[in-house]
Amino acid sequence: MVLSQTDIRENDIFERLPALLSVLLKDHTLSTEAQQVNIFWATNNYADMGVGYQYADQITIEAITGKNGDIIKPRAVKSREMQQQRSREMAEVFTPSWICNKQNNLVDNAWFGRENVFNTEKDNPDGSHSWIPSEGKITFPEGKTWRDYINENRLEITCGEAPYLVSRYDTVTGEPIPLERRIGLLDRKLRVVGENTETTGEWLKAAQSAYKSIYGYEWQGDNLVLARETLLYTFIDYYKAKFGREPQLKSLLYIAYIISWNIWQMDGLKGVIPYTCGDRKIVEHTIFGDEEHISVCQGCKNDDIRTHNGTYAIIKDWNAPKGKEKIRFIDLIK
Repeated sequence: MVLSQTDIRENDIFERLPALLSVLLKDHTLSTEAQQVNIFWATNNYADMGVGYQYADQITIEAITGKNGDIIKPRAVKSREMQQQRSREMAEVFTPSWICNKQNNLVDNAWFGRENVFNTEKDNPDGSHSWIPSEGKITFPEGKTWRDYINENRLEITCGEAPYLVSRYDTVTGEPIPLERRIGLLDRKLRVVGENTETTGEWLKAAQSAYKSIYGYEWQGDNLVLARETLLYTFIDYYKAKFGREPQLKSLLYIAYIISWNIWQMDGLKGVIPYTCGDRKIVEHTIFGDEEHISVCQGCKNDDIRTHNGTYAIIKDWNAPKGKEKIRFIDLIK
């Protein structure tokens, strides 16, 4: 597998293991035991390519592999015209890595009770910003352990390509970021995992826990694919750095399964799968014949996230008792 940091090729994933790409495309909210439903495009940027690329079409393996294997590109690699179009239509603006780092540091400052845990921020003479990674093993405050840290839940809202979670490249410039300089919330967890485990079994178990504790949602399907792929390749990067070889396929499949649950497609303002709520035509059968009327979505009408008539997004609580793991995201909102 070619580990291109900026533009991961779907053909590379497919050639390694077709089932891996299938898992990364799955929408768990809409899928059933009998049929898999994939995330959908939720953008018109690909509509001129015809059938299979329209706004509401599912993203299939066939649509993004083979001769079409170079269709989905990170924002930094997209044309300037498409970047501007997405900014106008979806207010898509990605955050530079130095700002992601600054905000992630604030989260860790609060958790650790001290500053400069993973790195020290630096303002350069030319006006640019960077950071200096901390040296040595991360130490933990009294009463907290490294396992507490990797199990702490973190959520990136409207995650795009998930720059706050993982930082294989700067999403604005496209410049690759070396492993030792990465600043994502998951990157930090995986650094801690590497510093506190020795065997592959220990590392895998802890890394899986780290992946189960990070979440993110996104509207546009192509961004969601990119985010999921980047999280998968981040797993490969850290495993290779620790053990000098790539993880086994079964390990990749399980991490992809976790990712497909934890990074999901959703309208963040409504808590539903995008464009699944709206006015409904209701037909009532009466003694006087069929009568039609329009049922208005009360959630849209009253701006009430709990009364939409769309399909509410389902996520997985990995720590819940068996049979109770699947929950509506909105039920987490107090």
